[in-house]
Amino acid sequence: MRAVPQLSEDLYSSPNGDRWRLIRDGASGRMFVRHEPNLASGGRISDTAVEEFLNRGGSSPEYAALRKLLGELGEDR
Repeated sequence: MRAVPQLSEDLYSSPNGDRWRLIRDGASGRMFVRHEPNLASGGRISDTAVEEFLNRGGSSPEYAALRKLLGELGEDR
């Protein structure tokens, strides 16, 4: 049995070293945002469903980058 890869797109990297990526699970098609904080802020990776992430209503660069990427991918979110 072959493992189905996750597809990943970088969204945004902050000046302090935090990173956000859009991940699509190759098997289920589920999409989520992965936040990879810098080590100084704990470094604990978290995954959030795309809709939940967008529902937070943030105006910071990672939200704008996600909206832009979803538009480019033709995702209705």
